[in-house]
Amino acid sequence: MARAEAVRAQTRADREEFLTAGLVPVACHACATTVLVKKNSPEHTSIQWITDTATSCPVLAERVASGVPAARAGTCERLRESITSAERDGAFEYER
Repeated sequence: MARAEAVRAQTRADREEFLTAGLVPVACHACATTVLVKKNSPEHTSIQWITDTATSCPVLAERVASGVPAARAGTCERLRESITSAERDGAFEYER
């Protein structure tokens, strides 16, 4: 029983590490909406929203208000530029 609980606890810890390790908050330069970002490689960027996408980002909120489902609202270029700027400034680390 103790072994099973130890395995479950380690599994939870591993999952948490996988999902949150390396996440860096990045605020949009245009609207200050903040997301958590992780660069896994130069080509791969993980973005986790910590607020409601459809209301916190004015660009995406406008798309949703016009009838586009939030899941299909796409990317806000202003936020993308803010993430790119943070990367240039050295905010992210990844193994090359």
